[in-house]
Amino acid sequence: MAKKDEIKRIAVLTSGGDAAGMNACIRSAVRCGIYNELEVYGITKGYQGLIDGDIEKLGLRSVSNILTRGGTVLKTSRCMEFKNTKGRKKAIATLNKHKIDGLIVIGGNGSFKGAFELNREWKKGFVVGIPGTIDNDITGTDFTIGADTAVNTALDAIDKIRDTVHSMERIFVVEVMGREEGFIAIRVGLAGGAEDILVPATEYNIDDMCNDIRKGRKKGKISWIIVVAEGTASAPEVAKLIHQNTDFEVRSITLGHIQRGGSPTAFDRILASRMGAAAVEALIKGESGKAVGIESDRIVLSDFMIACQHCKKKMSLDKELYKLTRILAT
Repeated sequence: MAKKDEIKRIAVLTSGGDAAGMNACIRSAVRCGIYNELEVYGITKGYQGLIDGDIEKLGLRSVSNILTRGGTVLKTSRCMEFKNTKGRKKAIATLNKHKIDGLIVIGGNGSFKGAFELNREWKKGFVVGIPGTIDNDITGTDFTIGADTAVNTALDAIDKIRDTVHSMERIFVVEVMGREEGFIAIRVGLAGGAEDILVPATEYNIDDMCNDIRKGRKKGKISWIIVVAEGTASAPEVAKLIHQNTDFEVRSITLGHIQRGGSPTAFDRILASRMGAAAVEALIKGESGKAVGIESDRIVLSDFMIACQHCKKKMSLDKELYKLTRILAT
């Protein structure tokens, strides 16, 4: 394990999809690094920037007034070249050229897999990850940076849609982000009073759904919102099937990338600030190949291999919340 005086220069990058709160995390890592008398460098455009050598020294003023901003001032990208050994060798050459001792990677599952390989091949340095993804699909942490903001952004949109749904007595199908995860859909559905939620973990039956809608209409139910996680189906597809089966008027809306942007919530700003500080502290202590997380409001560290696995605890909670949504929607 390294000693504090062996860590002199650290760098930080953001990789993969952007998430609100990444800037708060960058700010924290930079200022905590400088507080601990380290030189801090920023790498532009994630792993691609690391390969291309897009790196510059950051100071206290470099991260002024970014706490409230969405996105990432360091930019981000998805880098296919980093997936092969040749690409990672270029990245390591950049780190060695600038005499970087420790690297902080802010990103999601794919970014952590890249960080794992880099940590295995980079013999002279230390790598620590910080979970930044709206999908909240990282093991070893209750929450990832950006997930809370994404839920609240989608919920705000659905609350507005609800007004039109009620006024015009219609059925609306709303698609939210989530790929293979139902995190956003389930929480938005529960908090927004959705009548049904379609998520990857459950198989939806269009006939059962349409029967529920018909029964609801007979009972006097005049409006209906169905939330769909993008990894399950598309909103237009579901809306078309409902119309074909019921002849009711149905509208579809895809919220898309607005869920990634915007000013981060207080929760995400605080989480990001704590995780940024924890990553710097971990590097100073000589930790490597680890991901920062938060469990029961306590900062923890997990191996990259564990962090990249599916979290059974989160899947269990999603099932519990999904069941509650179905009960409350009846």
